[in-house]
Amino acid sequence: MHDLPSEQPLYSFVIPAFNEAPRLSSGLNQLRSFVDQQGLTCEVVVVNDGSTDDTAAVVRRWIREWPVVRLVDGPHQGKGGAVRAGIMAATGWYIALADADFAMPAAAFSLFTPELKRFPVVIGSRERPGAHRFNEPTYRHVMGRVFNRLTQFALLPGIQDTQCGFKVLRGDIAQALCRQQTIDGWGFDVELLVIAHLRGHDIVEVPIPWTYISGSRVNPIRDTLTMVRDLARIWLNRQRGLYSVEAPAHEATTPLLSPARYEKGG
Repeated sequence: MHDLPSEQPLYSFVIPAFNEAPRLSSGLNQLRSFVDQQGLTCEVVVVNDGSTDDTAAVVRRWIREWPVVRLVDGPHQGKGGAVRAGIMAATGWYIALADADFAMPAAAFSLFTPELKRFPVVIGSRERPGAHRFNEPTYRHVMGRVFNRLTQFALLPGIQDTQCGFKVLRGDIAQALCRQQTIDGWGFDVELLVIAHLRGHDIVEVPIPWTYISGSRVNPIRDTLTMVRDLARIWLNRQRGLYSVEAPAHEATTPLLSPARYEKGG
């Protein structure tokens, strides 16, 4: 697909993890099977977002078993901060974002591949025709649709699902976008896509299968208010020109994390 330096993996899979010790191995097993079946060169960057359980220990065991796994270990920042840390530590030509619960089966990443030949930002969608949602509580779906209507009205018309945790971006573009981000919480995804749109990057949605996994940390009232606040902050940032393009999106990038926080096997 691309002529890559021999040491550069084609994919970096970035997984934010906060107290995910009980279910992280299940997702990594899925991902390993997918990678092996596809014959992909990859690294798997798990970001321990200040967990208080055994998440880091689980990742270290995986590093011994599967040398492509990396651990970025840091304080609790929120999902957005964790994803950003993983993106900035990644080295792959493409950076694939995944939730630790793998509500989208890892094998569904194959649905993104055809679009990556044409688009630099490909996002999973639970709303486009052909998508399937399973076992989702009604209140979660209503929350998501209300938030999306606000997002489309204020910032991203035409994007049906900004909040799906499964996305693939060209690596240099993803890192350039992260350099301008300001939000560590739930609004991270919207901000990432708004900056991509302002930089002129085409965004395409891919319909995916998605299953609600019990154990979600979403609080209907608190998190709805937080997301609306984040939307307002992104809108103001855009109006103030804080997302202006200061450098080409294809600029060379290097990880911003110190080696002490970046553990790997091999």
